[in-house]
Amino acid sequence: MASVPESDLPRIGAPATRALAAAGYTRLDQLAGVSEKELKALHGMGPKALGLLRAALAERGLALGD
Repeated sequence: MASVPESDLPRIGAPATRALAAAGYTRLDQLAGVSEKELKALHGMGPKALGLLRAALAERGLALGD
């Protein structure tokens, strides 16, 4: 049985979490430098989820790209 990569993403809601997973993002550090425009284009990603991701990245000294 294949192991599922452990996620450290904040609780952003199931649709947004599924959207990130479908795009290949399972860890918070993978989002550093990804543009907000790219994330907004994912089906299920809304403004609340983006805000939570921005805050979680900032706590680690990381940020989304331009």
